Amino acid sequence: MMMMEWREWYLDAVLVPLSLTMMFCYHIFLWHKARTNPFSTVVGTNSRGRHFWVASIMKDNDKKNILAVQTLRNTIMGATLMATTCILLSAGLAAVISSTYSIKKPLNDHVFGAHGDLTVAVKYVTILTIFLFSFFSHSLSIRFINQVNILINSPHHHQDPSSDNFITPEYVSELLEKGFLLNTVGNRLFYMGMPLMLWIFGPVLVFLSSSAMVPVLYNLDFVFRNKPKGKVDCHGGSP
Repeated sequence: MMMMEWREWYLDAVLVPLSLTMMFCYHIFLWHKARTNPFSTVVGTNSRGRHFWVASIMKDNDKKNILAVQTLRNTIMGATLMATTCILLSAGLAAVISSTYSIKKPLNDHVFGAHGDLTVAVKYVTILTIFLFSFFSHSLSIRFINQVNILINSPHHHQDPSSDNFITPEYVSELLEKGFLLNTVGNRLFYMGMPLMLWIFGPVLVFLSSSAMVPVLYNLDFVFRNKPKGKVDCHGGSP
C-alpha cells in the first residue's frame, strides 16, 4: 500500500520542490550580486538611477513636479494591475477549492503525479498562498509609492535651509526603494506562481517551465557590457 502511494507521489515530491529550489537559489544569487556588484544587475543599476532621479526632481521641483507625478502614477498603475490580477486569480482558486465539483477529475487519467483529493488540495492551496503574498507585496508597494508621490513635491526641503528638515532626497529615495523592492517581490512571486499553475496538469510541466524561466530571468536581470575594442587597460597593454 505504501509503495503504491509513493509511486503516485514521487514525481510531485521530487520535481515540484526541485523547481521551487531552483527559483529560490536563482533569486538568492541575484540578491547577492545586487549587493556586492550592483551595476552588473538591472536591479542595482535602476536603483542608482532612481536615487539620482529623486534628487533631480526635488532640486528643481517647480519645473518637474508634473513629471514626478506622471512617472509615479504610471508605476502605481502597474502595481495596481498586478495586485488586481493576483486577487482575481486568488478568488478563482478559492472558488475552485470550495466547489464540490471536481474540476480535476477529467484529467486524472492523462497526467503524471498523484491525483487524490489531498494532492489537489495541496496544489490549489500552495498556488493560492503564493498569489496572496504577491497581492500583499503589491499593495504595500502602492502604499509606499503613494507616500513618495506626496513627499517628492513637498516644498519644505528648500524653504529654509537652516531649519531641521526631515524630508530630504535621501529619505524620499529610501521610501521609493522600499516601494520598488516590494513591487519586485510581488512580481517574482507572481512569476513563481505561473509555473505552479501548471501543477494542475502534473509536476513535469512545473519542472520544465521553471527550468526555462531561470535562464530567461537571468538574461533580463543582468547587464552584459562588452569591453570596447582597442581600449588600453590600466597596465598599458591591449585588451
